[in-house]
Amino acid sequence: MAHSTDERDIDIVLVGSTGFVGRLVAGHLRDHAPESLRIAVAGRSRAKLDQIAAELGGAAASWPRLLVDVEDPAACADLATRSRVVVTTVGPYALHGRELVKACAVAGTHYADLTGEVLFVRDSADAFHEVAQRTGARIVHSCGFDSIPSDLGVFETARRAHEDGSGELTRTQLFVRQLKGGLSGGTIASMRQQAVAAKGSLEDKRAINDPYGLSPNRSLEPTREEQSVSKDSRGGSRLPVRRGEDGHWLGPFLMASYNTRVVRRTNALLGHSYGRGFRYSEVSDYGTDRRAAVRAASTTAGLLAVAGGMSTAPTRAVLDRLLPKPGSGPSAEARAKGRFRMEVLAETTSGARYSTTVAATADPGYNGTAIMLGQSALSLATDDLSAEGGVLTPAVAMDGFLAERLRAQGFTIETTRLED
Repeated sequence: MAHSTDERDIDIVLVGSTGFVGRLVAGHLRDHAPESLRIAVAGRSRAKLDQIAAELGGAAASWPRLLVDVEDPAACADLATRSRVVVTTVGPYALHGRELVKACAVAGTHYADLTGEVLFVRDSADAFHEVAQRTGARIVHSCGFDSIPSDLGVFETARRAHEDGSGELTRTQLFVRQLKGGLSGGTIASMRQQAVAAKGSLEDKRAINDPYGLSPNRSLEPTREEQSVSKDSRGGSRLPVRRGEDGHWLGPFLMASYNTRVVRRTNALLGHSYGRGFRYSEVSDYGTDRRAAVRAASTTAGLLAVAGGMSTAPTRAVLDRLLPKPGSGPSAEARAKGRFRMEVLAETTSGARYSTTVAATADPGYNGTAIMLGQSALSLATDDLSAEGGVLTPAVAMDGFLAERLRAQGFTIETTRLED
C-alpha cells in the first residue's frame, strides 16, 4: 500500500548529485525550481555532498543531504517513503538502479532516470509495472538525450496529425541533422554493461535485438516475418551507409537501437494511438557535399568498431582507457559549444506528411540532458499530470507538459505539415 504523498517531507530528492551529470542537474534545479519546492540531495559520501552543496551555493547550500546506498533495499525504501519524486543519475542502472525502482513503485513515489539500457528497462517493466499501477507511481526511464527528443518528437507529430484529422502515422523516421557534443562516461559505462550481459546470455541478446523488446505486450506487435515485409516495402538500401531519397548521405545513429524501442513502447502504452501501421527508425544525416559520404563511412566504421570492441574483454580493456570515464566530462567552455537538431519526418494513413524539429543549443549528453532530467523532475513534482502509474516513457508520463517546459528552456519543438 502506498504511503500518502501529503505526509512526505521531500518533494524531489536527487541521487547521484556528486557525479558529473548529477551536479549539472543539481545546478539546474537550483536555478529553476520554485522556492517552495523541498529539494534534497543523496549519495554515499557526506563529505562529497557537503562539497557539492558548497560549490553550488545559492538555494542548494541549504538543501538536506541524505546518505543512501542505492544497493541497500532498506535505505532505498526509507528514501522513497520520504519523497514525492526520486531522480537518479547513478548508473549503470542494471547494477545500481533496481532497488530504487522497486522502492518507488511500492511506495507510490514518482521516479526518473537517464538509463539507455534495454535490459534494465525490460526488467523494471516486467517486475514493477503492475505494482506501480496499483500505487500510482510514475516510473519514468530515459529522461535525457536518451530518449526525450525521439519520444517527444514522435508524440508531437502524432498529436498534430490527429488534431488535423490526418489519420495515423505510418512510415516515420528521425534524422539527426546536427549533433555537437559528447557522450557522458555514464552512458559509455551503461553500453559496456549491456554488452557484457549480451555476451553472457543468449536470452539477453535476443531481448536487446528485438525491435519491440520494450513493448508491454509483445504478442500484439509485428512478428519477425512482418518486420521483414515492412522493411522490404520501404525499398531502398539496407546498407549502414547509404544515400537517402533526398540525396543526403545517411548512416546509423548510435542511440537508435534504444530510442526506437522507447518510442514503440510509447505507442503501445497509448493503445497504439500512433497506428498499427506505425514503423519507426532513426538515422544520422551527413549532408550532401562531396565529403559527406566519407564522413558517413568513417563515423559508421568508428561506431561499429566501438560496438564490436565492447563485446570482448581484451578490446573492452582498450576502450576503457580511451573512452570517457563515469564521473568525468568536458569543460564548461566545451559544453557551451554543444548543440543538436533532430527532425522527425512522418507519413500518415491519409497521405499527409509532417516534419517535427527538436533542437537545442546545449550539449546533448551534458547540459542538454541536465535540462531534460531537471524539467522531468519538476514536471513529476508539480504538473497536473493525467497519466496513471506504471513503468512509463517520458511522452506517456508528461506529454505536453514536458514539451512546454523544454520550450521555456529554449528548446525548439515545432511541427509543420508539409506541402503535397
